Amino acid sequence: MGILDWLVVGGYFIVMVGIGMWAKARVHDSRDFFTAGGRMPWWLSGISHHMSGYSSAVFVGYAAIAYTQGFVLYVWWALGITFAMVVGAFVFAPRWPRLRQRLGIISPLEYLKIRYNVPTQQLLAWSGTALKVFDVGAKWTATALLLNVFAGVPLGVGILLTGGVTLIYSTIGGLWADALTDFGQFIIQFVAGVVMFVAVLAAIDGIPTIWTLWDRLPEANSQPFGGQYTVMFVMVYLLINTLSYNGGTWNLAQRFIASPTGSTARRAALFSAALYLVWPLVMFFPMWAAPILLPGLDDPQQSYALLTQQLLPAGLIGLVLAGLFSHTMAMTGSDANAISSVVTRDILPAIWKRGGPADTRTELVIGRITVFAFIALSMLIALTADSFGGVLGLVILWFGGLVGPIAIPMLLGMLPAFKRCGPTAAIASWAVGLVVFALTRYVVDDWIAQLAPDQATAMSVGGPVICSIITFVLVGLVRPWHDDQADALVDAISEEVDESTVFGDAASTPAPRANQTVRADDV
Repeated sequence: MGILDWLVVGGYFIVMVGIGMWAKARVHDSRDFFTAGGRMPWWLSGISHHMSGYSSAVFVGYAAIAYTQGFVLYVWWALGITFAMVVGAFVFAPRWPRLRQRLGIISPLEYLKIRYNVPTQQLLAWSGTALKVFDVGAKWTATALLLNVFAGVPLGVGILLTGGVTLIYSTIGGLWADALTDFGQFIIQFVAGVVMFVAVLAAIDGIPTIWTLWDRLPEANSQPFGGQYTVMFVMVYLLINTLSYNGGTWNLAQRFIASPTGSTARRAALFSAALYLVWPLVMFFPMWAAPILLPGLDDPQQSYALLTQQLLPAGLIGLVLAGLFSHTMAMTGSDANAISSVVTRDILPAIWKRGGPADTRTELVIGRITVFAFIALSMLIALTADSFGGVLGLVILWFGGLVGPIAIPMLLGMLPAFKRCGPTAAIASWAVGLVVFALTRYVVDDWIAQLAPDQATAMSVGGPVICSIITFVLVGLVRPWHDDQADALVDAISEEVDESTVFGDAASTPAPRANQTVRADDV
């Protein structure tokens, strides 16, 4: 890293903070802070959804997969998310803004009080919030490791730098700042990705490399499936991605909640799907070509960083590093906003019941304090990661195992086909998913590896979510549940109507809050 590279990285951080300061003027209450007042345009929501869907770990862990396995990375990850988003565009995405319009929600979990009950809502809120702190802390550590490889910056300084900038713009600007910085970061990573793509072409055979690359790589690298990434693994991940990217991951649900109407959310989901279909072909190309330019690497995780240092001149290295930062900062900033909305509207009202619901101005103050505290705590965990030893990795694994069990009651609960699945089904689904994850990961993992070595990863990853779905459906059949308010809500958000005439201006039309008593007639 030369002086010019540092100037580029420093300029990037300044621009991000500047966007946050500009976005502050658009935030007047908690609705603006958490849902952008329901005014986020579809193209911005789609870009923000895409940018918030993966971190700079793509350029480390996924780079290693691309180096050793090749094209299978695009099949199970990018194509899987594309298909998941196309499905979600017509099934899940339109229902999120309708929940905001019907109930005035600003948290992805807020409607669960009506759909199930308070204990179910609190169980999902507390478990997801606690584990997400450690997950985000791990992301700060991964980003700081990249900065250490590129520039020799100590890990602590890297964590404070990237986390501190995100803390500033997320705390003052809310979802508007997150989405607008996502857009700026998308432009930066787009330029950086194209620069790396062109540099790799120039280093090999020029433009013909696009179609001759695979002839120079091992035959297995061009196959759609291979190793542990089997057809079964891809199908399992397709299910997980459908749940996660359509709202099971809370920060992605917020992008849809902030859309003015259901049709706007659908366009945002389809736009994000298009980005996942096309952009990874450019982003992964240098990773696929790395075995030719950097043969015999002992640690393939370093391939992308080493390619950058080998192929790019001063200034452009800083641009690529800023592009790597952009993904983690986009994801962690949106995570902080989503967690803050859950704490503000779901957890705190259940704990502190004096004086009734807070007004939107008070919620704005609480939201900013919560965002600040969440990011600061995650940075503290990252700074003291060594003292956690294996515990940090353990909690991260458990968070991965809980994504499906938490998402199933959230997403399937919005669909009419699962009306009879009530609180018992939701809690049982969550508990079974957790137990199955623990069993497959720590008890019967060796037995699974011996019985079906090629499918061991697929069974370990897919077991919890599949068992959670089965439990959710079976409990609903064996012990059907009925509630007039919940049924009316599910029916209301399933309607395909002219939303502009029925709901009016989402930002100005008052709506009952999900933490207040709502009659079926109101819904």
